[in-house]
Amino acid sequence: MKVRIKNELCVGHGMCRLACPQIFHLNDQDGHAYILTEEVPPELEDGVEFAIGSCPEQAIEIFE
Repeated sequence: MKVRIKNELCVGHGMCRLACPQIFHLNDQDGHAYILTEEVPPELEDGVEFAIGSCPEQAIEIFE
């Protein structure tokens, strides 16, 4: 699984960071989310799926 954030949609709610802090972080400058690695290890896939469902702006997507 690979994941990315649609920067144009992210407004920095931080729900992704709460759901899966091993993958998602927040920028200190503007509060928007960024990912540490787009390749998600299998043991973190559930956390990323939860983050996707938790994002009010639907700014997270899975891609191949």
